[in-house]
Order: sequence, then C-alpha cells, then structure tokens
Amino acid sequence: MKLAILGGGGFRVPYVYQALLRDHGSPRIEEVWLQDSDAGRLDGMAAVLAALADEDAGGAGAAPKVFTSTELDKALEGADFVFAAIRVGGLAGRVCDERVALDLDVLGQETTGPGGLAYGLRTIPVMLDIARRVKALAPDAYVINFTNPAGMITEAMQSVLGDRVLGICDTPSGLGTRVAAALGLDPSRVQLDYVGLNHLGWMRRILHDGVDVLPRLLADDDLLGSLEEGVVFGRDWLRDLGVIPNEYLYYYYFNREAVRATLDAPQTRGEFLAKQQAAFYERIAAASGGAAMELWRETVASRSASYMAEMKGADTGTELAGHAGVDPVDEGYAGVALSVMAAISRNEPATMILNVRNGTTVRALPEDAVVEVPVLVDAGGVHPLTLAQPDLHQAGLMQQVKAVERLTISAARTGSRAEAAKAFGLHPLVDSVSVGRRLLDGYAARIPEVAAVFAGGT
Repeated sequence: MKLAILGGGGFRVPYVYQALLRDHGSPRIEEVWLQDSDAGRLDGMAAVLAALADEDAGGAGAAPKVFTSTELDKALEGADFVFAAIRVGGLAGRVCDERVALDLDVLGQETTGPGGLAYGLRTIPVMLDIARRVKALAPDAYVINFTNPAGMITEAMQSVLGDRVLGICDTPSGLGTRVAAALGLDPSRVQLDYVGLNHLGWMRRILHDGVDVLPRLLADDDLLGSLEEGVVFGRDWLRDLGVIPNEYLYYYYFNREAVRATLDAPQTRGEFLAKQQAAFYERIAAASGGAAMELWRETVASRSASYMAEMKGADTGTELAGHAGVDPVDEGYAGVALSVMAAISRNEPATMILNVRNGTTVRALPEDAVVEVPVLVDAGGVHPLTLAQPDLHQAGLMQQVKAVERLTISAARTGSRAEAAKAFGLHPLVDSVSVGRRLLDGYAARIPEVAAVFAGGT
C-alpha cells in the first residue's frame, strides 16, 4: 500500500515512520511519499527516516521505501491513505496569529480563539484544493487530517470527500492512557466517555472493566495533582466540574490568566518554535545518518518539555522537569493513525476518539458538523458510538464555537469578509464585535494568505 504524507518535511513525520516500522501486519504500507513545498526540509526528513530504517534493520519486515516530491499530484496518485499535516503561511503565519490578537489584549494561540480562525481562513482553500486532487487521483483513499484547526479543516474537506476524511487529535486518548498509568490499570481495558469538538471537549467517565474510575481519580490529591490537567486547571476546578476537560479549555475557563501569562512571556510559542526549527533545519542540512536522527530527537525532546510552559507558571520555551523525551502529542498522533489504517485495510476493529461527521451523535449540533467523539473503525469505515448528551454548559459552548467555525468555513470558501467579521465578532474569546473587526483587519494586513482569501470577495 502507498501512504502520501503532505507536509512531509514536518516534525511529526519520523513518528509516523517509526510506527510503520513497528507494524508487521499484512497488508502494510510499502511506499511512503513525502510531499512538501520546501525541498530542503524534505531532504532533512528523508535523512532522519533513512537513519530510523537503518536502526531497525533487524526488524521483522522490510522498511517502507521513502520517496520525496515537491509535486502534490505525484505524491497523491494511487495513494491508499493520505496524511495531511501542512502549515499554510509557515511559522511566520503562526507568529502573526498570536501577535495580532495579543496586541489587542485577546488570547493569541494557534488553534483556540481568533488565531485559530485566521489559521483556518488561509488553510481551508488550500485543503479544499487538496481534497479535489485526492478525489481525482486517489478516489478510494482515506484522508487522515492532522492539519489544524483539525475539526474545522476536516469539516471543510468532508464537503468534497465525505466520510473518507477524518481528523486526529491525540489529546483525549492520551489522557485516558495517562490516567490508566496513574491508577496502575491496563490501558487496553479502559473505555473513554468523551464528547466535544477538537480542542474543546470533556472526559466524563473513564471505564475500566465497566467500572468508572474517574471518581477515584478526582478524590486522590496526589494522583490528580500528578496529571497534566491537574497542573493546568488545578484540582479544585476539576472536582467542581466532576469531569476532566481537554487542556485547551484552560483558555476558556481561565481566559484572563492565559492572556496575561502570554503577554508577560518574553516570546510566544510560535516565536520559540520558529527559532528552534530554523536552527534545526540549518543544522540538519549538514547532517546525515545517525547524526540527523539524534538532532531530531534532541529537538523534539525540547519541544515536548516546553509544551504549555506559560500556562504552568514558566516562560514560553522553558523546559519543565519531567516532560522531556517523547512528545506525547506527536507520537500519539502516529499511533492513532496507524490504528486507523490497520482497522480499515485489515479489518482490525478499533475504538478511538476521532473528529468525524456528527450524524445524530450530538443532538445539539447539525448532522454534518464534525465532532470529536468515540468511534468504532473497521473495514466498513468510521462509526460514531452512542453516547450520553452533553450538559447544558457544554452544549452551549460547543454550539457557539461550531457556529463560528462554520462561518469561517463559509468565509474561506466564498471570500466573504462579512462572514469572517461575523465569525471573529461572535467568538466567545473575543466578546466584542468592534475588536473582532480589528482582529480581521490586522490578520488581513499582516498575513498575505489571509488577505488573498478576500481578493474579489465581499
């Protein structure tokens, strides 16, 4: 089988390839095509993958062959699966996503709040074009979307490819794995009751052999305090809620504190990553073999250790004790993606939390909205599981954010500046129509790809 990875020069690619090296089922991925607009990044990632293949030379199966291309159609043609992980506007665009909002004392974050809307505006037209190319060149392929904002992008692409597009975020399933480890339980026997949108959801029950262990977790000071969410939200708020929120809900529940912490930091997350990645790609151009692989491992360890540092009382980019080593989000993406491919191509049914078409799963949202919920994946595709409906405050926030997402999708497709202004003005983290309009003006002025959306629009 053939796997095309769009954004093939990105940091997640080695995690995906490592997962493929560990997979010895049949059929399996035999060709990996890395596609990226930056040939230098492709060369750097190809060197890392070659070193990983050499390291795994004693494995049970032949390493998948790696090909690189800057041509989209060449990478897509005949693909069985497509991973999409691109960043329109690069990290320079992310820095603007953050700074335009912060300049107006509004949350500046990659996917949550106005920065996520700006990111979506410039990304959706590109992803829709990719969806059309997939339909023409690989009509039977499943698209596994990593591109953020994942829920919004997945929903836009489904208008072209239907249910053959699904989105992955490992935060919910990663939480389940960490809770199982904290309680000394077998994670394979844990079922997660989760409902929400991408980067906006709640873990309501954690079932181990049918018994909900969440109350036990919430009652234990040490266990709760050891969790990432316990550090971010504080134990009292988690107990007040009676559920464990997705960590990105910090930006809603503690918005003023998050904005102040980000403003007080010497740099934003985007600025930190821009410097780090520029140094990485410069150094890797002169590296090969094991040196390239070790350079990648060193860089991702630093990324992992500094994740959400400013929300934990440290400066952005600060490496926190106990967080170095594996990037849990990126490695988790790869593991979930491999499970999806195995379930579909080999009919190895698996239950996981994905971004999929709602149908009748969450009655408070339209059937064609994309939600993040537990699903069963098998050779027949993706099947959302029946779940209890969200509470009133959960449903209300989901509806408001989903309305904003759909306005953003509409604006990106039609070039309507009025729809975009409405999206910014209605976002609960903006809470001002006049500020929303200034945000839109700021993004259009500073990010060419955002301005291009409205060229010829209304």
